[in-house]
Amino acid sequence: MKLANFAAVSGIAAIALTGAVLAQSSSDAIAEATFNNDGSVNAPTDYRRWVFIGSPLTPNALNDGEAPFPEFHNVYVEPSAFEHFVETGEWANGTQIAKELVMIREGDNCTEEDGACFEVSGNGYFQGEFAGLELTVKDTARFAEEPGGWVYYSFGHDGEPYAQTAEAFPAESCNSCHEANADTDFVFTQFYPVLRAVQGN
Repeated sequence: MKLANFAAVSGIAAIALTGAVLAQSSSDAIAEATFNNDGSVNAPTDYRRWVFIGSPLTPNALNDGEAPFPEFHNVYVEPSAFEHFVETGEWANGTQIAKELVMIREGDNCTEEDGACFEVSGNGYFQGEFAGLELTVKDTARFAEEPGGWVYYSFGHDGEPYAQTAEAFPAESCNSCHEANADTDFVFTQFYPVLRAVQGN
């Protein structure tokens, strides 16, 4: 084989191999949750270092005193899953999304009528104490019977320390709402401009 032809064939092979490696990396490099023999999931330990995407709030004071989710929801996406979403616009198997609940700050400078507090920046809602931790996991192989392959966990709603393990909620507790109302594969991307921005890339 002539040197030029050999170089061309080698280059094509290298490109093909690189493509295969990249394809494998995009599917195999997702940092997944760890599970126990009884099917429970272990609480993530470093979620506050994940990609922070937002903090929705629906306070009691604006919902007739009984909001279903009255806390700040600090939401974090595991970095490798976030990168996959940036590159593909899809949530990979193994995706983990953590939601830490934080109470609205209370104090002498807060009003009972609307729950707002006056601080140096003005009247508003400010974060108080940690109140709970939840985790969403997507795995269409492990959870083939669950809608979209998504499952939802709670490690407690009583503040730290949170439980170390959790059992999945029944599908009707969470999946049905996400399936009916979430914009992107069971995820409420409509509430997170960080996610909406990367969808436009």
